[in-house]
Amino acid sequence: MSGLRERKKIATREALSAAALRLALERGPENVRVDDIAEAAGVSPRTYNNYFSSREQAIVAAIGAERAHGIADALLARPAEESLAEAVVAAIAEQYTSEPAGDALTLITTAPALREEYVKTILSIESPLASAIAARTGVDDELATAVLAAAISAAARVAVERWITRTESGLVVVPAIPLADLLRNALFHLAPAMDALVSRER
Repeated sequence: MSGLRERKKIATREALSAAALRLALERGPENVRVDDIAEAAGVSPRTYNNYFSSREQAIVAAIGAERAHGIADALLARPAEESLAEAVVAAIAEQYTSEPAGDALTLITTAPALREEYVKTILSIESPLASAIAARTGVDDELATAVLAAAISAAARVAVERWITRTESGLVVVPAIPLADLLRNALFHLAPAMDALVSRER
């Protein structure tokens, strides 16, 4: 029964975020109200508030905010012979190979509130990532794994912020380098810290 309930929650969240993105693309994000999103998804505004705290959060969720647990699962699925650094970089880059594109990319790059919300979603990887690092390495020092996960999250946030930048004229410029590659480059600088965590336990 709990499994069915969880699936219904996931389905409702997906319906709300899909409706939010569709309406934002049709009308512009500033012209979308919470009531509009709820009605389009066939739920009440109160139900909407159980899932999202703002329209920007709902719109971004459809673009790619649901990566936190995907990254943790991907890390745990990486080959055991890979170093922690290799596995973390590959897991995170893998989740960002489907970076926003087309109309969705235009939407988040031209709306400051959506850009901010998109960058903020990176914070959600910290807790699942810390747990996955502990499970993969056997390190039971919660402070160490939490600090490392926070550093990884910060590096990923910097990469995403660099990927979505602004020029002095106010025009949005998206770098030619793919987001996944930019993430790999940013995370490379944390490889020594990741390797040190594992070697400390040996």
